Amino acid sequence: MNTLVQSIPVLDLDGHAVDLMTRYKNKVLLLLIYNNDCLGCTGRAIPLAYEFQQQYPSLQVAGIHSDFVHREGTKETIKAIFTSGENPFPIYIDKHHKVFDQFQAEGTPQWLLISEKGELFRSIFGSQKNAQNRLYYALESLVSNTPK
Repeated sequence: MNTLVQSIPVLDLDGHAVDLMTRYKNKVLLLLIYNNDCLGCTGRAIPLAYEFQQQYPSLQVAGIHSDFVHREGTKETIKAIFTSGENPFPIYIDKHHKVFDQFQAEGTPQWLLISEKGELFRSIFGSQKNAQNRLYYALESLVSNTPK
């Protein structure tokens, strides 16, 4: 795979344009493309992303809420799925599911693991055990697991 990712244009929760490749330059990125209406996303993938963030301190985890017709996310609805009312990691909005399309996502949740050189290392669909295992192995080979 290892294609160079030039840019990932999204909006922050206040509606400002952000390019994730610029914002997180030279960092290993684990991006979770999800939607609030996806139970696999909110029930398994988001908690797993949070767990990865804790386990791999050098990893930058971020969520990308892909908007679909009648399934758009707002700052309020995105924050509302977290019991604390606060996001556990940065979350961005993918208006008109352009990032979803850019990476030819199979559905939600779709995981994108991008190397510090900006190369797409893995793209993995799902939140079940098989997808989780593939994600663990990919992270192990790309990220140093040094404690905080």
